[in-house]
Amino acid sequence: MIRHKTGIAGFDELVQGGLVEKRIYLVSGPPGSGKTTFGIQFLAYGATIGELGLYVTLSESPHNIVSDMSNYALNIPTLIKLKKLLFLDLGPTLEYGYGDELHSVITPSFDSANQTAPEAEAPSPFIVYKEISNFVKQYNIQRLVIDSVSAIRFTSEKRSQEEKEMSRFMRNLRELGCTTILLSELTDPNTYSTEQFAASGVIFMHNFMREDSMTRAVQIIKMRGTEHDCDMRKITFTKQGLQVLERM
Repeated sequence: MIRHKTGIAGFDELVQGGLVEKRIYLVSGPPGSGKTTFGIQFLAYGATIGELGLYVTLSESPHNIVSDMSNYALNIPTLIKLKKLLFLDLGPTLEYGYGDELHSVITPSFDSANQTAPEAEAPSPFIVYKEISNFVKQYNIQRLVIDSVSAIRFTSEKRSQEEKEMSRFMRNLRELGCTTILLSELTDPNTYSTEQFAASGVIFMHNFMREDSMTRAVQIIKMRGTEHDCDMRKITFTKQGLQVLERM
């Protein structure tokens, strides 16, 4: 098996040297736990060894992400200028516009007045896949991060149909041939979702109070085809990004 190193100090040793190429991995956790940093480090390391990366954002603006991640010594601005690291913004329109005004004023019923304007809605799975597929084929993308799968609009009244949509979305992503990381806002590692079952690996980022101080940790919940460490391990943020430390 060919493995892609993540570039995260102390992590690759836990998964036999890296992530198996062309598979999909889920990195989930609460806000502030290090998910974005994990994804950016994975892409930045790949870019430095000639593996083109694409970061797809579905909520936060690319400008804000680049600004925040530039505080690390990962040479993000340089990699972007050299077109070794690309960003794709598929989030809803941020600016309020004429469409919002019409939608809120001219409404046929009370219920529709409470609906979100079309341009402010989250993108559908098909739109997200189509745009990503175009970029992957055009630039020969090898590493892919989607931030976050929680922001994709899997619209269905039935839970079973929503799960089918998610499975179909991930199956099509796998066909693109990228080593892919999906970021997710799941806050409970014991709450199982369709993407957890469909992904080849599940990595949970913990963020909690312990003895009056904030503690951050990483835990590998699942990793197909890989002998891996299952324990919760402390993580810290350094100038080079995330670093995995000792067992808790």
